[in-house]
Amino acid sequence: MNSLDVPEQQASQFELRFQSLFHTGKALAFPCNARGDVQLDALSAKALENYLFARAVVGREYASPEVQACVG
Repeated sequence: MNSLDVPEQQASQFELRFQSLFHTGKALAFPCNARGDVQLDALSAKALENYLFARAVVGREYASPEVQACVG
């Protein structure tokens, strides 16, 4: 199963979180499934830009992403 096969309802229960290495409390988070698959087609243009940026700078600006259950 790929991220495009994940129902939106299931995907919104988790987020893929990129924590800043330099700024406590600063992070980028994106809806994903339990495996961390982000449905790229569902992201806005700005969110997609932020997601691709965060992935490109892992280890330099952001820590490796972690899948977290959404609270709420």
